[in-house]
Amino acid sequence: MTEESVKDPLALGLGSLMAAVGFGGACLTLAQIVASILRGELEPAAYHGNAPDPLLAGLIAAVGVGGAVGWYRSFRLDNIWQRGVISLLGAVGSILVGFLAAPLDRFFGLIGIILWLALNLVLGVAGTRWAIRGRGDGASGTGMA
Repeated sequence: MTEESVKDPLALGLGSLMAAVGFGGACLTLAQIVASILRGELEPAAYHGNAPDPLLAGLIAAVGVGGAVGWYRSFRLDNIWQRGVISLLGAVGSILVGFLAAPLDRFFGLIGIILWLALNLVLGVAGTRWAIRGRGDGASGTGMA
């Protein structure tokens, strides 16, 4: 017995936002992991020449991935302005969540940042599943028919 699910715009919007923040924050956190590894292996003079590049690339990737995932996941919303707001909040939230990884490097080292990366990925996957469930086309988002 299958039951048709009804579209839930709130679940779709919040799930899309959660996925955007999770995956975008993971991009910036990954860039901080690369910068941390470079900082540990290179001399200070060589680090200052190379380390800003992964952080800037991670920042740009976080904004791009956060905005794109928010826009893509909220595709089933009827109002394009809501999609735009979700996309914008996803991009800004990605930066904020990625910046939270900086103190983790100081307090917990590389292991703390790697755990933060895993937490961001789990947040992104959970948000994706929530958004899929909120689409309302009969897809459960759990992988089961």
